[in-house]
Amino acid sequence: MNIPEINRKLLENHRLFTDYIQSLSTDVFTLSRNQKWTPGQQLEHIRRSVQPLAQGFKLPKWLIKIIFGRSNRSGKTYEELIKKYHLKLKDGGRASGRFIPKEVTVPEKNKIIHTLESDLLSLTKNLNKFSEIEIDEIVLPHPLLGKLTIREMMYFTIYHVEHHMNLTKRNIG
Repeated sequence: MNIPEINRKLLENHRLFTDYIQSLSTDVFTLSRNQKWTPGQQLEHIRRSVQPLAQGFKLPKWLIKIIFGRSNRSGKTYEELIKKYHLKLKDGGRASGRFIPKEVTVPEKNKIIHTLESDLLSLTKNLNKFSEIEIDEIVLPHPLLGKLTIREMMYFTIYHVEHHMNLTKRNIG
């Protein structure tokens, strides 16, 4: 995927997720089965995952390069990255630290969605400042997957929201 395609998929997949969350009744929004995250917590987790990317991409490119460095390997395809993510999950990898969502109430839902949408617009706008070569060279840290190129991080972000929508659907039955 090139940058315009990445941006389109980022917005599309997150819109599908927020539309799905909006469609849930208030009872279902706060429903937890088998000690799994509620749909509200899934939403908050996605917001917490996108926010640092949106903030980081506001930095000047030269500073991002200095802080995080450059890749010393070929980038993974979308499929290869998703396979790596699934292997990490299979090995027990889970969200940690600031990515673990707090309890979310129904009145917080619209604010979280608004913040997520704002962060996504910022992220996609600032991704356009990079060239196709730069998104394959510059790396960012991922808490589970290690150093990823910007392109790989965007692939992950595209897939991550889809993964959590599927978890939400499965968890609420």
